[in-house]
Amino acid sequence: LPARPVRLGRDAPTEIVVIRLTAALVLAVVLTACASDGESSIELSPVAAEGRSIARSNGCAACHGSEGAGGVGPTFIGLWMSDRELTDGSIVVADRDYLHESITMPGAKIVTGYRAQMPSNNLDDDAVTSIVAWIEELGAP
Repeated sequence: LPARPVRLGRDAPTEIVVIRLTAALVLAVVLTACASDGESSIELSPVAAEGRSIARSNGCAACHGSEGAGGVGPTFIGLWMSDRELTDGSIVVADRDYLHESITMPGAKIVTGYRAQMPSNNLDDDAVTSIVAWIEELGAP
C-alpha cells in the first residue's frame, strides 16, 4: 500500500517545533550518557576511590566489573552487610572481617553459585582496607 502523506492541522508549525525539540532533547540525553567517562556517579571518599583504583589495576575488575557490578564473580554493589550463603550451607554477613578474609584468603569461604574460585593476590592490608571501603560505599542491599 502506498504511504499517505501526513496532513498536519492548523498548528503544524507548532507540532513540528515540538517534534524537533523532543528529538533534540532525546539526542542530548543519549549523547550525555555515551560521553560518560566510565566513572560511577557515586561520590566516593578518597579511601574508597583508591580502593576502586586498586581493584581495577589488580585484576579484580575482570570478574567483579570495573564499577563493581559483577560478572564471573559476585557484584560489589549491594554486597556490603548482605547475607552470603556459602557452599557449606552456612550464611555469613558481608562485613569488613568477611570481606577482608575473602580478599586475602580467597578459598576460605566460597559463595554458593560461583564455580570460579578467586585467585590469590599480593595485596597488602592497606590495599585490602581501601577495596573494602569501596565495597562499603557502594551500599548495602
